[in-house]
Amino acid sequence: MSKTSLTYKKAGVDIAKANRFVDAIKVMSKSTVNKQVLNRPGSFGALFDLGAFKYKNPVLVSSTDGVGTKLLVANLAGKHDKVGIDLVAMNVNDVLCTGAKPLFFLDYIATGKLNNATMKNVMKGIVEGCRLANCALIGGETAEMPDMYKGEDYDLAGFTVGIVEKSKLLDGTTIKVDDVVIGLPSSGLHSNGYSLARKALGETLQKEYAQILLKPTCIYVKHVLPVLEKFSIKGMAHMTGGAWYEKLTKILPKGHAFSIEKGSWPIPRIFQLIKDKGNIPEHDMYRTFNMGIGFVMVVSPKDVVGVQTMLRRLGQESFVIGTVVQDSKRKIIFN
Repeated sequence: MSKTSLTYKKAGVDIAKANRFVDAIKVMSKSTVNKQVLNRPGSFGALFDLGAFKYKNPVLVSSTDGVGTKLLVANLAGKHDKVGIDLVAMNVNDVLCTGAKPLFFLDYIATGKLNNATMKNVMKGIVEGCRLANCALIGGETAEMPDMYKGEDYDLAGFTVGIVEKSKLLDGTTIKVDDVVIGLPSSGLHSNGYSLARKALGETLQKEYAQILLKPTCIYVKHVLPVLEKFSIKGMAHMTGGAWYEKLTKILPKGHAFSIEKGSWPIPRIFQLIKDKGNIPEHDMYRTFNMGIGFVMVVSPKDVVGVQTMLRRLGQESFVIGTVVQDSKRKIIFN
């Protein structure tokens, strides 16, 4: 009695289907490609030419991140066309904090079973995010792993590299007392705190507020980079996991604290709903969520008007939300 042949497809991995998906991605990603991306069909790695950039002492800045359990809300709502923007944003906004211009992006998609329609929607978001960040989508990987993921569940990871002149690297070391904190508004939760938000809201409210919960993370690159060229920004922070207590205070020199004025910016109502439904302490809200501020710039008092005027001209709203004070015990003070 002969044994039944076992193939990769029977094991749950359809290579032909995956190849068709990859071909579709190549067409989609062409809109992000620039002259620095080298096309070498036989290469096992993506190629990017740095020769066109005129830096004296260039520093490459890298970041890798994912979207987290926001993907579970996307699954619940059956809406996957914007989570790719989140993936790009979580990475490019991080390298932006150092003053770097994002150059290129790579994605990694892992799924139990490849759903072409779903994954194409995800890729549309990644391509859109790369366009918003003005960086090239130069490569990626799609892995079908039926023993690792249930059904068509999937996870995303991204990787980006940026470039900055060494002398212009930002790390907060020049921040001093009386410097001003400018906050750029978020679109909502962005891509952090969804484990807590989902627990607080429950499945019914997640579905009801899915459109709000799935608003993509703002990409601040095109608005911030021109400001960096004109003004001496002291430090910047991307308000992700850890938010106000960890991400913002990360750029502070020792002996300094941020004095933040509550009420100086509008807080989207979704945060109050989450707080009320989960009976979440306010301290935990500010440690978990961005609370309406997605990106922060610290500037000299003399530059506040100029920076805000330029941001407004570029279409980016901003708020003066606090100042730097001397404090050896605390890093952040809410007033």
